[in-house]
Amino acid sequence: MTRLPGPAERSSAAKPTDPVQTTTLGRSGLQVSRLALGTWEFSGAWGDVDEEKAVAIVRRARDLGFNFFDTAHEYGFGTAERILGTALRHELDHARDEVVIATKGGLRETDDGPVRDARPEWLRHDVDTSLAALGIDHIDLYQVHWPDPAVPAAETAGALADLVAAGKIRHVGVSNYDAGQIAEFAATLPVETVQPPFNMLRRELQDTLFPYCRDNDIGVLVYGALAHGLLTGTVTAESRFAADDWRALSGIFSGEGFARNLEVVERLRLLAADLGVTLSQLALAWALAQPGVHVAIVGAQHVGYLQDSAAAVHLELTSTELAAIAEILASSSPVSGPYPEMWKEFADRETRD
Repeated sequence: MTRLPGPAERSSAAKPTDPVQTTTLGRSGLQVSRLALGTWEFSGAWGDVDEEKAVAIVRRARDLGFNFFDTAHEYGFGTAERILGTALRHELDHARDEVVIATKGGLRETDDGPVRDARPEWLRHDVDTSLAALGIDHIDLYQVHWPDPAVPAAETAGALADLVAAGKIRHVGVSNYDAGQIAEFAATLPVETVQPPFNMLRRELQDTLFPYCRDNDIGVLVYGALAHGLLTGTVTAESRFAADDWRALSGIFSGEGFARNLEVVERLRLLAADLGVTLSQLALAWALAQPGVHVAIVGAQHVGYLQDSAAAVHLELTSTELAAIAEILASSSPVSGPYPEMWKEFADRETRD
């Protein structure tokens, strides 16, 4: 196995001359870094946003060889896109082909929180809003953020086909879709990529979505690879999240399942230590090692976390190590993640209580 530098060496090991590895993102043909920088942390969903720090994180990602950046209109409804556009202003204005911008639309803000809205007129609005926030004339990869059961897939796909023809977007993907929903969408417009939630504690897609994507050459960029902090080793039974952090409202950070997963995480941490790597690096390397996964999206609230994550692409796990991980994970409790309706559900719960 390839051993990563120790903690004292790692900050100097990641350099622009030693970039994050790249891959071809399925049928899209996009050449992207195997790690994409996600910008949900810039939305305010994890607490207050320090824009200067956020810009520094994006710039450090570029230094580390990232060329792939994932955002969404819903991340602060323009806030994250605007910060990303500011941080990448030089590339976007003078070296546009050096970065790949992926964003998402199809959610609409209401007084009760975001709701799914994949109507053609709303997607056209979202695309124009994203272009303005990012300060660009085209989006490299546009993804429908969540399937909308109230809108026929043919209408959503047809609207995006028109936006491709207009030159506003180059490639089309979906996020949080299952194989059946992708097939329905693809009857009108080929789906080039999919962005699903996936990590060591959320593995069901290995037997469902991923085989379908391999068979259809669909690029897979997974999010939540660190289980929203659980797989960093920094979350403990005593951890408390800020009131404006969505994790404070989520059941995956409390109860019997949480306790069981903390035990699993500790065993994984010890394995990572034996291998000379951090738990985060082990979790990311595991995700990237799964058949069909092209890219893992990583977020960072601090530059140091990003540098730690970047080293994961140089870790190649052996079959023996993967088997040891599988044995540990067998006792884990499945976790879920955030979804659009959760905000209203939490508000309703607080009202009842």
